[in-house]
Amino acid sequence: MKIIVRWLLLAAALLLVAYLYPGVTVNNFTSALIAAFVLGLLNTLLRPILVLLTLPVTVLTLGLFLFVINALMFYFAASMLDGFHVAGFVAALIGSLLYSLCGMVIDVAMERVFLR
Repeated sequence: MKIIVRWLLLAAALLLVAYLYPGVTVNNFTSALIAAFVLGLLNTLLRPILVLLTLPVTVLTLGLFLFVINALMFYFAASMLDGFHVAGFVAALIGSLLYSLCGMVIDVAMERVFLR
């Protein structure tokens, strides 16, 4: 139940990012659901490999290169889907930052709601 609620909230967060920033567009809620699912898969499967491969650059930039990796995941998800579009790399960077902030707020709220 918790995973489904988080998925729905992250899809709503993606719609909020598209509303707040014009460089990111999402056609409808179904596209947002699919995009949130694909972003979750990419962040689960591909992101750890990229973080490991770019570890020297990440250390040299004091962790700032992780923002670039997040933007690449965001941009890659948009390039794979039809209803989700990102205007460019800068738009992906800003969109991924906004989406990450929304995700952190959702995680904190979910921990308070689903206390165990």
